[in-house]
Amino acid sequence: MTEEIESEKHYYSIGEVAKMFNLSISNIRFWEQEFEILKPKKNKKGDRFFTKQDVSNLKVIYHLLKEKGYTIEGARKKLLQQPDHVSDQIKMIDSLKKIKVFLQSLKDNLDKKDLGISIAEKTLLKKSVEKK
Repeated sequence: MTEEIESEKHYYSIGEVAKMFNLSISNIRFWEQEFEILKPKKNKKGDRFFTKQDVSNLKVIYHLLKEKGYTIEGARKKLLQQPDHVSDQIKMIDSLKKIKVFLQSLKDNLDKKDLGISIAEKTLLKKSVEKK
């Protein structure tokens, strides 16, 4: 999953949700049939609208199926047996991913500063050699 949930939106279309998870719309519909915790609201035309909770539940399902390699049946059992444990694991993984991005950014900035110092040192060294 590449996109974060937008904080100001209350409902997401099935297309938006599919894009968030890089899945097809039919895949989202299939998972809706397979997992009772997915219950998007539907308008009179039958268009699905997912709440933040639906997206959060879908994130758990995505994690189990796509990242951990569970079967549909295995994911269902895991959600029934330890729903809070799975959710906590996903929150921890998300936190660790954010920390990793922060640390990588910090490293990149330090590398740039080191590179800047190296260039400055080389310039000074070159000038001192030219004076001799």
